[in-house]
Amino acid sequence: MNDGTASAFAPEGVAVDGPLDPMNAPDTALTRVSGPEFARSRYNRSIFDALLRSRSKAGGSRICLIDADGRELTYDQLVQGAFALGNALKAHARKGEKVAVLLPTGAGAAIAFFALQAYGRIPAMLNFTAGPRALKAACRAAEAKTIVTARKFIELGGLESLAETLGETLNLVYLEDIRDNLTWKDKAMAAAGSYLPFLVAAHPDPDDTAVVLFTSGTEGDPKGVALSHVNLVSNCEQAAAHVDIFETDICFNPLPIFHCFGLTGGLLLPLLVGIPAVLHPSPLQAKTIAKRVGETKSTILFATDTFLNQYARNADPEDLISLRFAVCGAERVKDETRALVRKMFSLDILEGYGATEASPVIAVNQPGRNRPGTVGTLLPGMEGKLEPVEGISGAGRLWVRGPNIMSGYIYTTEPGKIVEPAGGWHDTGDICSIDEDGFIAIRGRMKRFAKIGGEMVSLAVVENCATSIWPDDLHAAVTLPDARKGEQIILLTACKSADRADFVAFTRSHGVAELSIPKKIVAVDEIPVLGTGKIDYVAVEKMAKAAIGG
Repeated sequence: MNDGTASAFAPEGVAVDGPLDPMNAPDTALTRVSGPEFARSRYNRSIFDALLRSRSKAGGSRICLIDADGRELTYDQLVQGAFALGNALKAHARKGEKVAVLLPTGAGAAIAFFALQAYGRIPAMLNFTAGPRALKAACRAAEAKTIVTARKFIELGGLESLAETLGETLNLVYLEDIRDNLTWKDKAMAAAGSYLPFLVAAHPDPDDTAVVLFTSGTEGDPKGVALSHVNLVSNCEQAAAHVDIFETDICFNPLPIFHCFGLTGGLLLPLLVGIPAVLHPSPLQAKTIAKRVGETKSTILFATDTFLNQYARNADPEDLISLRFAVCGAERVKDETRALVRKMFSLDILEGYGATEASPVIAVNQPGRNRPGTVGTLLPGMEGKLEPVEGISGAGRLWVRGPNIMSGYIYTTEPGKIVEPAGGWHDTGDICSIDEDGFIAIRGRMKRFAKIGGEMVSLAVVENCATSIWPDDLHAAVTLPDARKGEQIILLTACKSADRADFVAFTRSHGVAELSIPKKIVAVDEIPVLGTGKIDYVAVEKMAKAAIGG
């Protein structure tokens, strides 16, 4: 950590300011850090204008999308399809209105996203794993009356009951029906838009809302996150400036585009940079994904630690050798995963960090400047500050600000109203430390700390210990009330042979605080995971309560 003065070792363009001692801090910030400057001229455009600029630079005949069935789309075909579909969708929403999108990652979803953008409609991306109550609440918050989906997706996903329930109050529009009923006007607009796009397309203010994404809603109604065109375009430009991407690169994206990591990182970034995006509808098909990475000769893979571990274990020796690196976010990269892919495929993992509210990328490691155990340094144009947290030393609560920070939240209690972040700062809710070179280490979520006997204990440390002891299984720690110490730690594990005595022995031999030892370790069939790859801690907490009779 910094010794309390501005670091002489900070990389060019990165400033780390002290003092780090919260008792002597001049304001509420424990420390501040900023990335290199980033001119607004680099991102001051709408997302559709950015796509057209990329087509102009890369060439209209350049392949930009490769779907799960091997179908390839060029930039010209994507733009033409967007204008045709967009013209047909105009009847279902006025300019500036939100239209919900319920589709898996694929060419159809990409075309639908840009079709709405082309004519000034705002896509609201729905998490199809969330259930009817949460999806209805999401549409209510966004004031979306129409959902764009596909019959094939509904059928293959077994979502007929969901579609029926949503159809009771919302207008479901199916891509197959639109495709089969395109009029000559739709086709004419597709042709005109392909040749004269700037005359046909809408030109929203770059600061207007471009997309609405949603929190999981596992603890109540989901919150909408309104991201502007500037937010999305700037984050793509920031990432491209931070991590070298070559014209020969091919990006593989198995992540859902209702999640910001999959939307911005896996779809928009490659499209706006000018490289192909290979799309896959589900991150759960480990064997198929590993095989497709090899077949498409992809060089960049977006994944979470959990998914990447599965891909590596299910891959044949030649499947992942084309990759230059994998970018992992959404959860901590475990040492075991890093060692596994390094040994099997000589593959580097660039661990990053983000939030939906940041479009999502905040920080990421870089090739040649990759520090395991951290999430890298801030992207260009970003600022960060740490606020002291009682009971935690050498770290603080991270706040971030930059052009990629959301326009604001949308709540179901006030549908359509955007509540802006105060002063442009977003409270990540994460406890972090920042070293003298600007590298950020995540200590855990503020909500992921237990307060036991007045001491703060990181649940991430508990899970890390469990992973070190039982590396082949998934583990999740939660807190429950304790009459004597305030809170108690319960560890759920998929390891059937897990023994608390082994955990106690490990902590003592590795100098881990005794308070980090779970009061009870419960073996379960599996740890519940959300569609985004993150552990479903709400479900874990319910399982823990049931296990101890709470």
